[in-house]
Amino acid sequence: MINSPEAATPPTGAALSLGLAPSGTPPSQAAGPAASLSIPPDLWRTLARQGLLLPLLRQSVIAAAVEPVQLDEKEELESRQAWAAANQIKTPEAAINHLKASAMTEADAIWQAELPRRIAHHCEQHFSHRAEQRFLARKNRLDQVIYSLLRVDDAALARELYLRIAEGEADFAELAASYSMGPERSTRGVVGPVPLLQAHPNLAELLRTSRPGQLQAPLRIEQWWLVVRLESLRSASFDAEMRQRMSRELFDEWVEEEVRSLLSSQSAT
Repeated sequence: MINSPEAATPPTGAALSLGLAPSGTPPSQAAGPAASLSIPPDLWRTLARQGLLLPLLRQSVIAAAVEPVQLDEKEELESRQAWAAANQIKTPEAAINHLKASAMTEADAIWQAELPRRIAHHCEQHFSHRAEQRFLARKNRLDQVIYSLLRVDDAALARELYLRIAEGEADFAELAASYSMGPERSTRGVVGPVPLLQAHPNLAELLRTSRPGQLQAPLRIEQWWLVVRLESLRSASFDAEMRQRMSRELFDEWVEEEVRSLLSSQSAT
């Protein structure tokens, strides 16, 4: 048994609005997961074969978790306005046509519109107290770097290009566009912003100990000779945005654990 959203039927004759607020019906009563969904074995196998089972289980776990969350009137309105804008709905007629094309009731649309805020509130309430600990454990992976890279397979050429840049005879970007043998050629040598640890360990250590604007002598990594210049290093900080990000990552991990539990329960039957 898994929990799944089940929308209530909107009031008969209720006029759709751009804010998706059912006429005469409190938004909090308009939608939300209210029942459990039992998947017969044959349907379970069909969903799995079509790649639809895991998304269904994830969304069902999420729906059950955030169902108790209450939004205030401002949040409800902003959520529905954002949903309408994202779906390019500008008139009541467009809203009606969208619901018909999507086989949704208005209550379904309200649930869909409010879901991101419900998730955000749930993450804040249940996972934010662990967010800083997670951040500290992952900080090195969260630091972002921008650097210029020129990659060739000849040591003498790498030395020549390095000296031309160091002595001001040529521009790094122009040389990278002309000589570099990696994908950075298309960006005139600029790489990033990317996580610092995404780079080869030797290159990451070089960048970590460099000053912005510092040009490094050719470095050999595997078959390549690299000329590198650090442009900027953005050290991750634990601000409000990072707290939300870490909380959401913890929530996503919890969802995956619940899905694995559901799969194990089904396998055991």
